[in-house]
Amino acid sequence: MFTLRKAASVLTGVALLSAVGVGHASDTKYVAITAIVEHPALDAVRDGAQDELKAAGFEPGKNLKWEFQSAQGNAGTAGQIARKFVGSHPDVIIAIATPSAQPIIAATKSIPVVFSAVADPLAAQLVKNWQPSKTNVTGMSNMLDPVKQADFIKQLVPNAKRVGIVYNPGEANSVSALENLKSVLDKRGVSVVSVAAPRTVDVGPAAKSLIGRIDVMYSTTDNNVMATYEAVVKVCNDAKIPLISSDPSGVTRGAFAGLGIDFYQLGRETGQLVTRILRGEKPGDIAPAPGKKLQLFVNPSAAQKQGVTLSAELLKTADKVIN
Repeated sequence: MFTLRKAASVLTGVALLSAVGVGHASDTKYVAITAIVEHPALDAVRDGAQDELKAAGFEPGKNLKWEFQSAQGNAGTAGQIARKFVGSHPDVIIAIATPSAQPIIAATKSIPVVFSAVADPLAAQLVKNWQPSKTNVTGMSNMLDPVKQADFIKQLVPNAKRVGIVYNPGEANSVSALENLKSVLDKRGVSVVSVAAPRTVDVGPAAKSLIGRIDVMYSTTDNNVMATYEAVVKVCNDAKIPLISSDPSGVTRGAFAGLGIDFYQLGRETGQLVTRILRGEKPGDIAPAPGKKLQLFVNPSAAQKQGVTLSAELLKTADKVIN
């Protein structure tokens, strides 16, 4: 016979099971991650962050819910992803690249946000300076020293007087990188010839328009350019224009040399910030910072196609020679 006492016992058991279920759920952390587009550099950041979280004991399928969405190069989609993620209330949002970080940070003032692969977070107005923000935002930058980049260009192509750059005028970090490098090169008597490519489909034609107008092509970490890098490589190979990348992954795709941030390591450093937040630190108490590790890649095959001779010293000092 089903008595009131038995009913009370069943209800108590259900309550206990529910409590256990809730307790288990509360032990699972939720990290949402988005990138403006998928290409090797940004993918390396994502993978590095996930590997660092796993090393720290946060593993998808066990105690970590990990959700990734790419905006596929579309700013409108990046805004939609930002609203979706904020509505799902994750413990931390990782925003990779400026066009993804800006809408995320605009959409929430309470959920912790860790940006990554943002070349100039100050110009992008993600943070005011390199001190702890006292807001819900911190992150890692792939900012490069324009003096070192200018030195690198002159070292590789000493007689270059005109440097071509394709860039997206709607991407703050691309504009900042262009202006910073131009300022340094101007003082050395080297002119920068820039062409806008506001969409990925514009990159190839923009690069082609520089034929006959430049001595060397230089690629920043512009996301439109990196998403369609092979189009730039083809132009440079066909016209025998030396192509230098500020992203080492560009060398694996056809630039003859590149000096830049190790994006996988940047992802690991990003994951370290996320781990600190998941363990209780406030993002506003953690200073944003540039990545620490640079890499030098060279590609002898690409150099030959682009009419460049690599010195023995450069080959010897390279972190990686792409064969």
